[in-house]
Amino acid sequence: QVQLVESGGGLVQAGSSLRLSCIVSGRTFRFDRIGWFRQAPGKEREFVAAISVSAGRTSYADAVKGRFTISGDNAKNTWYLQMTSLEPEDTAVYYCAAQDIRSGPDFDFWGQGTQVTVSS
Repeated sequence: QVQLVESGGGLVQAGSSLRLSCIVSGRTFRFDRIGWFRQAPGKEREFVAAISVSAGRTSYADAVKGRFTISGDNAKNTWYLQMTSLEPEDTAVYYCAAQDIRSGPDFDFWGQGTQVTVSS
């Protein structure tokens, strides 16, 4: 059974940094992309960043471009979201997700989420 487990969230002040981690297990072959999404209270879940597992190509939402960096370690099946210059607007539950393009374009596998709270 595939599992994605996020960690690294917390309560920080504006301007601080955090690194989120996502460990993927239960899969004998690679996913095609790993993504980070977030959902703030009262808002819909939104895309944050994604990385192609084989080529390392990255993409970012405009709101985080230049502040967040997605990366990964294939050997450890662990993926990261380095967040810098955090703002109160970044407060949300952050989710790691995995995409298998043979199943379609959607991210079908999701973690439980980790809370990030940024105080002003």
